[in-house]
Amino acid sequence: MNTTVAKLVLAGPMGAGKTTAIRSITDTEPVSTEMPLSEGATENKTTTTVALDFANTLLEDGTPLLVYGMPGQERFAFMRPILLQDAFGVIVVLNACDEDIAEQCEHWLRELSAIDDGLAVVVGITHTDRVPTFSIEPIRTAIRAVGNLVPAFTFDARDKAQTFHLLRALLVEMQ
Repeated sequence: MNTTVAKLVLAGPMGAGKTTAIRSITDTEPVSTEMPLSEGATENKTTTTVALDFANTLLEDGTPLLVYGMPGQERFAFMRPILLQDAFGVIVVLNACDEDIAEQCEHWLRELSAIDDGLAVVVGITHTDRVPTFSIEPIRTAIRAVGNLVPAFTFDARDKAQTFHLLRALLVEMQ
């Protein structure tokens, strides 16, 4: 019986697709602390995670994977060190529709590094289909500015195979 358990955290700003990505790779509906937005609600986004999302699945080798989603709003920043404890890595999820995506990338990489500079990190960018002129180059520039050379990919958070691709890239980063 495999007694090893792996813990993965998804981090990033509100509305990037963390909860959706968790739903796509886990076997159960996540335990969620979604609450109605008190301000900033849109047609597509009416709730936000206030503490965490959680679900689990099995990796291909049978290892249980615990998947946590971090709240994206700064007022819940106190949850970050708690959720990162014992995590093997983080997928930073960013929304291509956000005009300040490069600044958000830099912010999240610095935040995570300040908490645990040994974490494996991968950046995933969602909603690129909504931005015909999207370029990943500003994200690469932000990554270089932080000094942590981490891989960055575009992906559809609703797609299990694409989300697992990020997880596999994260596992490679750990080696």
